[in-house]
Amino acid sequence: MADDTPALRLTGIEMHYGYVRALAGIDFHVNPGEVVGLLGDNGAGKSTLLKIMSGAHRPTAGTVEVHGRPVDFHQPRDAAAAGVQMVYQDLALVDAQDISTNLNIGREILRRGPLGWLGFVDHKAMRRRSEAELDRLGVRTAPMTRPVEMLSGGQRQVVALARSAIRVSGEGRGVLLLDEPTAALGYEQTKQVEALIRRMAGQGVAIVLVTHNLPLCHEVADRVTILNRGAKVADVRLDETENDHIVGWITGARAPQSQLKETS
Repeated sequence: MADDTPALRLTGIEMHYGYVRALAGIDFHVNPGEVVGLLGDNGAGKSTLLKIMSGAHRPTAGTVEVHGRPVDFHQPRDAAAAGVQMVYQDLALVDAQDISTNLNIGREILRRGPLGWLGFVDHKAMRRRSEAELDRLGVRTAPMTRPVEMLSGGQRQVVALARSAIRVSGEGRGVLLLDEPTAALGYEQTKQVEALIRRMAGQGVAIVLVTHNLPLCHEVADRVTILNRGAKVADVRLDETENDHIVGWITGARAPQSQLKETS
């Protein structure tokens, strides 16, 4: 029997900043190989929920589970160790370094020095490993030795996505959090990112996509969770709803999904 345990589950998440209630009892989950769009207007609570998933914030109340195991993230490093990787809007790339170096930050391959203890970074080995990993992801980009500052916006986004995907896709059990991955990209560059998201999901990576780009959601997401003023108002499959309903939930013009079910 297939394991239907969510890759990431949040239950009853509350977040208070003093007297301000930013999140009110949020339940959320994403399954392995699933892309879930996290939607909402500005101030809806998307960024706060994403920060809780990534370990940047600890919730005031509620629980977080990764593959059914309760976790308590104190910092992003804890989330990364549990297989939850975040790709930020600023991408966090080192512009002056080449693609291979950026893909291997924090996991450099060292070669022993002549004294047996003084190590050197083995750039050739890292390039070979990076090329093999990108091949596995089906990613084609510029040569490994090209500095990131010489890449196009789409290429930079692909490098940032690939770096996180490499770290979570080893056993197909990782979770990837994407914050507006196509916000500054043109049409062709957006298509590159869409293709990479599909490939990663196809390899079993669970993906949470925060975006204001509804066409992107329709292209890559299986399901959307919609927040409004810190509350979850809908959780629907895209093939079972209409775009007008999604817009209504985002803006608050449509009643929450739970109320609609009660009156139906």
